[in-house]
Amino acid sequence: MRKLLSAFLMLFTCLISVHGQYTTLNANSHADYAQITPFYSAYYAHYGSIEADVWAVKGVLYIAQDSSGIIASKTLEALYLQPVVTEFRKNGGKAWSDIPATFQLMIDLKTTVEPTLSLLVEALKKYPDVFDFNVNPNAVQIVITGNRPQPTDFNKYPVWISFDGNVTLKYDAQQLKRVALYSQNMADLTDWKGKTPLSETDENILKQIIGTVHGLNKKIRFRNAPDTAYAWRTLMKLKVDYLNTDHNQDLATYLENYKPSIK
Repeated sequence: MRKLLSAFLMLFTCLISVHGQYTTLNANSHADYAQITPFYSAYYAHYGSIEADVWAVKGVLYIAQDSSGIIASKTLEALYLQPVVTEFRKNGGKAWSDIPATFQLMIDLKTTVEPTLSLLVEALKKYPDVFDFNVNPNAVQIVITGNRPQPTDFNKYPVWISFDGNVTLKYDAQQLKRVALYSQNMADLTDWKGKTPLSETDENILKQIIGTVHGLNKKIRFRNAPDTAYAWRTLMKLKVDYLNTDHNQDLATYLENYKPSIK
């Protein structure tokens, strides 16, 4: 009994010691389709957020950066839904077998909200055990970004569909429940390149936005943020929740070796 209690206390202490530290669960694979292995490079690195650009063309949802890049074989179903479902079911209804966490799949709607979002809902309804938290509390979280419905229309979609928040909009209590996180375009705020310290003015601007979002008990990421090691370290110090990256392996390696300074 004493050995069991001792082992439990050691585990509890370890959990406390790592609580609040950054891991790849704090990483968002931006434009994930551009990776050599879409979905899997982020998934195997235990990314907490994976983003895919979606286009609706003649009733089919395609993955592409722009309309000229649409290829028949690169559908949302083939590149993301089927791989997610396969891994999820292989792990007995969980995202991963080795950690008790799940991830969010950010769907960046490039075509108009309708019919794109309704087509997406119909595609996801085929796998309630993977995408509907009412069926499975470990479900993958679906977050709509890019073209989004007006907040007054959030309730037209299933409750397991969440939305990317806009800091310029005001949400009522019910609408805010549907906001999974807030995204802000950093390029609209500063021309910082992520190689030198932020100016005091820019740092205060970012702190104000981060504080406002955290005050709503929501998470934040910055789109178009510099994608460098210096920038990642700076954003972590500012307590940004998701680090946006196009360099999945580089960020994963950085976070694996990152040691926060002790003050």
